[in-house]
Amino acid sequence: MNLANRITIARMILVPVVMLFLLVPLPLFQVRAAGETITGGEILAALVFVIAASTDSLDGYIARKHQLITDFGKFMDPLADKLLVSTALISLVAMQRIPAWIAIVVIAREFAVTGLRAIASTQGRVIAASGLAKWKTALQMVALVAIMIDNWPFVYIGFPFAMLSMYAAVLMTILSGVDYFVKNRQVIDAGH
Repeated sequence: MNLANRITIARMILVPVVMLFLLVPLPLFQVRAAGETITGGEILAALVFVIAASTDSLDGYIARKHQLITDFGKFMDPLADKLLVSTALISLVAMQRIPAWIAIVVIAREFAVTGLRAIASTQGRVIAASGLAKWKTALQMVALVAIMIDNWPFVYIGFPFAMLSMYAAVLMTILSGVDYFVKNRQVIDAGH
């Protein structure tokens, strides 16, 4: 178990912590912003989410720099990301901060791309993350944090940054999913 894999496991351990802070009413501090109340749990969830999300780049960097790339890491790293994003989405749906269709679209895309990668692996192929997918991930992380903290500080000026960034993330999620399937259609053709 190398350092990069330990960081991936730590990210997975943080997933239920994010959910706990979002969904369980904890007697923590509250912040009032433009008539809205942001709970300490929501702020802590956002902080833990940012820490967990930032470990994605860190474990990949360490694995590449020190030649610590393992089959475990290749499988678990993207799974940890999907668990983190899916948990945040489902929690935000439960909190009625985002509509369920957003979570369904994002999670469905993740399952579809994971399935495509699984088919490719049976053919001895590896589908690397695309540039669009990296933008998708960045937009998702920004949008999820903005929604967790209830659009603060933009709530003061009435600018719907959180939902606009979420719609941008959903659009990029769809585009990157289509991109994967278009660029890797030979994987599907070979799988028949």
